[in-house]
Amino acid sequence: MKTSKNAIVWAEIPVLNFDRAKEFYSKLLDSQLYEQVMGKHRMGFLPMDPDSNGVGGAIVQGEGCTPSSLGTRVFLDAGDDLKPVLDRVEFAGGIVIIPKTLITEEIGYFALFEDTEGNHVGLHSKK
Repeated sequence: MKTSKNAIVWAEIPVLNFDRAKEFYSKLLDSQLYEQVMGKHRMGFLPMDPDSNGVGGAIVQGEGCTPSSLGTRVFLDAGDDLKPVLDRVEFAGGIVIIPKTLITEEIGYFALFEDTEGNHVGLHSKK
């Protein structure tokens, strides 16, 4: 397989209580999630620039969507500085697991939180 621009092309965060999760991520990201039913799945799309050709994702409720603190971990782009987003975690109903932490000067910072559904999700920023 040849290398590609992005190692990941799409991310889904499984949820059981869609309305609660949508409210959490809307508060966390300070943006409304666009909602759509696709087949048997209810999806709330995370905000992103559609012209960026970047990687998108959604919260998803439906068959086979079981939240977990184990398994694959998604890191959301928190912009220039993840602290303002991380500061909204508890206000939105989540729990901060790992505070803003330097990875390296070149890579930037990360933090980890638990959402209202029990998923462990990360944040990343350069500053």
